Order: sequence, then C-alpha cells, then structure tokens
Amino acid sequence: MHVDTDMGGETGRLAHFPITFFGVTMGVFGLGLALRAGGFAPASQAITGAAVLLLVGLFATYLLKAFRFPDRVAEEWNHPVKLSFFPAANISVLLLSLLLQDMAPGLSGVLWVAGAAVQAVLTVVIVSAWISHRAFGPVMLSPAWFIPAVANVIVPLGGVHLGFGEIAWYFFAVGLLFWLILLTLVFNRLIFHDPLPGKLRPTLVIMIAPPSVAYLAWTGMNGGEVDALAQVLINIAVFFAAIVAVQAPALLRLPFAMSFWALSFPLAALTTAMFRHGDQTGSDLFWFAGVGLLALLVLTIAALGLRTVRAAMAGEICQPE
Repeated sequence: MHVDTDMGGETGRLAHFPITFFGVTMGVFGLGLALRAGGFAPASQAITGAAVLLLVGLFATYLLKAFRFPDRVAEEWNHPVKLSFFPAANISVLLLSLLLQDMAPGLSGVLWVAGAAVQAVLTVVIVSAWISHRAFGPVMLSPAWFIPAVANVIVPLGGVHLGFGEIAWYFFAVGLLFWLILLTLVFNRLIFHDPLPGKLRPTLVIMIAPPSVAYLAWTGMNGGEVDALAQVLINIAVFFAAIVAVQAPALLRLPFAMSFWALSFPLAALTTAMFRHGDQTGSDLFWFAGVGLLALLVLTIAALGLRTVRAAMAGEICQPE
C-alpha cells in the first residue's frame, strides 16, 4: 500500500523532517561554549544538558526518517543547499566534545575522535559531490556552503587539547583553504547574480562563523598567542558582523523560517572569539563586546526557540518545500 507522504499527519511530517534542523543544536551548543567563555559555567552546563537531549532526539528522528524514507534523504543529499547541512549534525557532536572536556574528559575524547573521522570522510565526499558531473549554477550557491569549511576548523579546537596536533593542523589547513575559495564564490554570487531567496537570506549571517572559529583554532594551536594572523582573523569576523548588522533590519522583516537558526551559531562563535581575544590581549573593549554579544545571543536563541515552537504548533514546519 502506498502512503502519500505529502499529506498531513505524523508520517508526512517525518518524511519532510529536514537535515537543516541540526542547525538548531549547533546554535544551542554554541551558546553553551559562549557562556563558558564568559565565565558562566553553571549556565553552560545546564544548556549543555538540554542540548544533548535535543541532539539525541534529532538523531533518533532523522535515523527513523532514513530508515523509512531513504529516498527523501537522498533528495536532501542531492540538493545544492541541504547537502552542506549534513556536516551540521557532526559539528554538534564536535561541539559537545568541547563542552565535555572538563566534565567528562574520556567521553569528550571518544566523541572528538569519532567526529574528526566522520568530518574527514564528509569533507572528501562533499567536495567530490561539488565537482562531480552534477551542474551547480551560481544561483544555487549560498553562505550555507560555508558549513563544511567551518566544520573543519572546529576540529582543531579539541584536537590540540587531546594532543593530536598534527591532525589539528590538517583540518585547519583544509578548512581555511575552502573558506577562502567559497568566500570568493559566494561574493561573486551575491554581487553579480539575483538576490538570495527569502528563506536563504538569513544564511548571510554564516559569513561571521569561519573567521571567528578560525581565530579560536589558530590561537589554540599556538598556545593562546595572538599573532598577526590572529589579529587578521578576529578583525575579519568583526567586519562581517558589521555587514550583517546593516542587513539585520531587512532580515527581521522576513517571515519566520527554520533558516533563521543560521543566526545562532555564528553569533555564538563571534561571542566566544571576543571573550578569548579580550582574555588573551587584556582588551576591555573586546571583553565587554563579548558580554554585549552574549546578551544578544541569549535573546536570539530564546526568540528562535519561541518562534519554532509556535511554528510547530501551527503545523508550519516539516512541510514540503
């Protein structure tokens, strides 16, 4: 008997449960890291606990979807935008490993090794898909394509702590390379082609994430030293934050969509980088900027969570696109 998965009900919602939902856990785990960087350890631990429950729920739901609707998963894998969100699930695992470094170092190490191995495979597979026979036009490109690059520069954050220095350098190099390549391509698309569709416009905020995470990775691999490259990276992050701030009023006028969760992790990464830079350089300006950004991050995630619950209750998510 054929089940029409485009109809309403639990079956239809499961069939349309998107891989992009893992952007939610990226943001919540990012909030945990930002709180820890700001010195709010108890709050960070509480957020981590909530994020773990959310991550387990998302993994269970998506695995059930993969079992019951493998064709839907294949459609997402072949989608030029959704393909880039597959590493988001693994990024959440890597972020969790960072948050568990002090609370459960053994489990943190296991999660990091697993996350690094999966990321190495995903990077090769995704880049191979990009350069395969499939034709990706410029209008299919968006800042969401940065996600695989961001994933690679997240890996060194835990690698150095665990003593895997050489592996950390590999991932940093790969992530930095593809950030620079994609940065050129994305700006070409934004400047010379049609504007991003409404649902993709919030992904502009993702541009903040690569230099912010790269700053954290670079300083971590250099014993906390803030050298010339570190200064370049943190200031690039600030520049992109200014670009996003100019675009913010237009973004906030858009109807709510799950793509708005793209605001969360980049803001969390920038907040953490600000705290790190303030601590390492003794700069009160950057430290207080981190405090302001942390307040904004908390408000942003609270608002996104409320809007997501409302959208779910109204049956507006997990629908055909």
